Order: sequence, then C-alpha cells, then structure tokens
Amino acid sequence: MSDFLQTMASHSAERAAAVSRSFSSADFDKPVVSLTFSTFDVIAEIKDRSPAEGKLKTTNSYGDSDRNSRAKSYAAGGAAAISVLTEPSRFDGDLTHLEAVAAAVPGVPVMRKDFLVEPVQILEARRAGASGVLLIATMLSDAKLREMLDCAWEHGLFVLLESFDEEDLRRSSELLDNPVDRDKADAGQLLIGVNTRNLRTLEVDSDRLENLAPLLPVARCVAESGLRVPDDAARVAGWGYRMALVGTALMRSDEPAALAAAMRAAGAAA
Repeated sequence: MSDFLQTMASHSAERAAAVSRSFSSADFDKPVVSLTFSTFDVIAEIKDRSPAEGKLKTTNSYGDSDRNSRAKSYAAGGAAAISVLTEPSRFDGDLTHLEAVAAAVPGVPVMRKDFLVEPVQILEARRAGASGVLLIATMLSDAKLREMLDCAWEHGLFVLLESFDEEDLRRSSELLDNPVDRDKADAGQLLIGVNTRNLRTLEVDSDRLENLAPLLPVARCVAESGLRVPDDAARVAGWGYRMALVGTALMRSDEPAALAAAMRAAGAAA
C-alpha cells in the first residue's frame, strides 16, 4: 500500500471508530436508486478539492454552494451515477455533501467515494442517501473485503471495486467465482475499476488502463482518473472499459452536462 493510501487508511479508521454503531431501521429510509446502463456510461464526480490539482469549482459567482446545480447538470448529461467525495483531510469532503446531492437528484444513484475501511462506513453512507460505495481492493484484506461486500449487498448498494495493479485485478476476478458476487456483477451492482492515479506521486499513469486491459474480468469495468475529453472515453472503450469515472475535468468545466454527454457518445461510438 502506498504512503498516501496508508495515511488515508489511518485517518479513515479514526473516523470509523468515531461513528456510532447504533442504527435503526429509520436510518435506512432513504431510497436506493438502481444503476441503469447504456452502451458506454459516465460516473460523474463532485469533489471540493483534488490533492493533485488543488481547489475545484464548488461555489458559484455568489459564493453559494454549486454542488447541487452541478449534480443536476451531470444528471442532464446522462450520468449513470454521481460520485461524491466525503474524505475531509485531503479532499475537503463531508457526508453532508453526499446527502445534499442525493436529495437534489433523486432519480440518480449517488456513490460515496472515500477510503472506506469498516462496514459501519457503508452503513453511514446508506443513512446519508448513498446508493453505492467505492471500495479500494489494495486497502482491504480478503476477510475485510468480504465483510464490506456482504454489508453492501445486504443493504442493496452497488460497489465500485477499485484496482491499481495486476494483483488487485486478480483478487477482483477471483470474487466472481463466488455465485453471489457473480450475480451482482452480472446485474451491474459489482463494478470493477482501474485507477490510473499513482498514489505515491499523485500523477496519472497514462499507460495503466491499456496495460491492464487484457486482465479485465468479465464484468462492467470502469476507467478511473485522467480522462478529460471525449477522445479519452473513446480510447478506453476500445480497450474494453464500459464506463468512465470523471472528476476534475467535469468539475472544471463550464458546461459539465455537455462534456458528460459528449464523453458518453464518444465511448458508445467506439
């Protein structure tokens, strides 16, 4: 695990320890929105800050929060889901951001993107209105990953399981030997992601998506990080990815709906 991930895991464990383990059925009253798919899809991200690129556009010209209007733009652009960063120390995130976005776009599934290490963090995401969570394979032992997946399945959430290298993809592929996980993958609830970000340097490894493409499991696979223009979506679609998670490019765009739609179209055409 990289130094950055170790730091994030440590901070996340501290946050998880502070979460009350007392949940009631009323905590899970918010609806879970199912993913729906087209030929090529975009998961559009909302984040206040990128450790690699600094502060991003989350306020409008009046200084008011722009997250909700941006989420609505993503929905208008056909985003299959909206990813919301909730990590506070390096991304300026908070669960209240997710809760607000989920309320603003009730027909679109919202995913908690964070460095989750305990099932209780999936429960608090569900309570806030999440319909899915991101899990990072390299941060979780086999036993802990199983525990996290079981929690997500129990509560009807989809999972984007993120990989960085061949070992991560091997572990992700082996999950599909389990009938329950195989069924989730077949239904599009278990997505397999490849992140191009080098989490030591925070730079993008532009060759990783292509190099790991031959190892992609038979599942809906997601290209993550470094995609900025429609041609990027077309390129990864040609390598076998069926979705793209796009963050900084959409956050910096003055026309995020148009960019999301153009990326979806370029991926589908490829």
